[in-house]
Amino acid sequence: MDRNTVIGFVLLAVLLFVYLFTATKNSNEAQMAKQRYEDSVSLVKFKADSLAALKDVAAKQAVIDSNVAAPQVEALTVVENEVLKITFTNKGGRPAKVELKHYKSFTDSSLVVLNGTPFDKISYGVNVAPNQASQTSELFFTPGIVTKNADGSQTAVFTLPSVNGTIQHSFVIKPNAYMIDWNVQLNGADKLLTAGMVNLTWQAKTMLNESDLDYERQQSTICFYEDNDFDYIMSKTDHKFEKPVEWVSVAQQFFNTTLVSKNKFTAGEIRWFRHTDANSKVLAEATTTLQTKLPLGAAAVLPMQLYFGPTDYKILKAQDAPEMDKLVNLGRDMYTFVRPINKYIVMPVFNFFGSFIGSFGLVIALLTLCIRLITSPLVYSSYLSGAKMKALRPEIEKMKARLGNDQQAVGMEQMKLFREAGVNPLGGCIPALLQIPIFFALYSFFNSNIALRGESFLWADNLASYDILFQWKTHIWGIGTHISLFTLTAVITSFLISLYNMNMTPDQNNPALKYMPYIFPFILFFVFNRLPAALTWYYTVSNVITLLLQWVIQNYIIDHDKILAKLEENRKKPKTQSKWQERLTQMQEAQKKMQEEKAKGRK
Repeated sequence: MDRNTVIGFVLLAVLLFVYLFTATKNSNEAQMAKQRYEDSVSLVKFKADSLAALKDVAAKQAVIDSNVAAPQVEALTVVENEVLKITFTNKGGRPAKVELKHYKSFTDSSLVVLNGTPFDKISYGVNVAPNQASQTSELFFTPGIVTKNADGSQTAVFTLPSVNGTIQHSFVIKPNAYMIDWNVQLNGADKLLTAGMVNLTWQAKTMLNESDLDYERQQSTICFYEDNDFDYIMSKTDHKFEKPVEWVSVAQQFFNTTLVSKNKFTAGEIRWFRHTDANSKVLAEATTTLQTKLPLGAAAVLPMQLYFGPTDYKILKAQDAPEMDKLVNLGRDMYTFVRPINKYIVMPVFNFFGSFIGSFGLVIALLTLCIRLITSPLVYSSYLSGAKMKALRPEIEKMKARLGNDQQAVGMEQMKLFREAGVNPLGGCIPALLQIPIFFALYSFFNSNIALRGESFLWADNLASYDILFQWKTHIWGIGTHISLFTLTAVITSFLISLYNMNMTPDQNNPALKYMPYIFPFILFFVFNRLPAALTWYYTVSNVITLLLQWVIQNYIIDHDKILAKLEENRKKPKTQSKWQERLTQMQEAQKKMQEEKAKGRK
């Protein structure tokens, strides 16, 4: 290379070095400027976020303060439809008192009130803030906001804002309905609830609404629908729910309060007891705990229903909750067999006559007549057999005079005489046996039929309770504080029937059977004196019909001369016996021989 070439390369290297140095310096300055800009932006954003966080904490603290310190004053909201007057409270966002517009209490003639004591409440636990749990019954919701809907229903809404979310109770009151829809909306359910569990507590106290405190206490029950099956407790004081529960009801004689879950509760327990204080109007107290789990998420809904109303079969049958009509006791436990009699015979006939007859006393009389017509084929044959036995009494008296005190021989000859005359000595038992299921069916029906409540007939002011002829203050064991006139008519007619039957049957040497016509009506008096007037009126009408039938059969249908003629004719025929009659005769003859041998041994 020559000198010029070397100088050129040197100059190029110097220029390259200068360029690289200058470029690197400018890049570092630009990077530093960019970093300073980004740091400034981050600082501004941090300050803004901190300020927003402080505002959020302040807002949440304000919510807590508003629920703790701001107005701790209970605000009541009244909503009415055609059948209910409901007073809601913002403390717990729940019904505080429910009045039934079509029913009055017999204690003071005021409207029947359900869910009206401080003990009555529905509550569940929520986490209103971190590490802060409360029962909703102790929290103050916003005052209720009532809106009218296009379908005529009304919605009452109560809202509870909290740090962890918002709780909203929405109650829908439909026209002419005793059932209220209750929806619990949880916004922030994942924080408000622990693992999505809802632990609900329902307290209910039933109060006296009828005229007889002890009797209404006896009729109080706890009913529930568990594992798709109706059940109840009456004597037990607790029950543990181990299978899904759809509804639980606290019932008294004619009214009930029922909690329904549309998605079913998964478990729970109920404890209750009856009051026994004669000076208290409280019937019973019940505490129910129920659990269910909601889907985990930011929002969740728990749909439920509340029923406040009469235990009326038609109304309960129309509800969506299954088998609520079984709250009406038409036959339970050992008397379950009478429920079909009430459901398919007694109730349809009663409702048919009640649809066009204003007096329920006359309806009961016609119902009694229909029942007697239905059972007449069986009863008539027994009455006919009894009338024949009366026609044979002269023959039996002659036989006893001939055989003397030989009871074994008298029994054999008497059975022979009945067989020859075509008489069934047990035929008179058929009316008594038929009366048993019919009586239990009507006892359940009249005892639970709210249509009879407050209905008067003759001297009875209330067919759903006993009528009063005499009344006093001191309680007498077995009688109480009154005497019922319908009870007396039922007892007197029963006594007349017993006397009539005794006159138609042969004389009884057994003292127990001889005095039974006097003992049975005496026992009936103590049983019937506290029963509803509807039932004792039915029994009176039924007894009168029995007396009339027996009198007509005895005087206009039975021909005593024909019976005696047939007896003589049967005596001339060859004697044939059934296997049962042969065995009975053999047993009687063997017993007679044993008695004769014992008599010889004594001699």
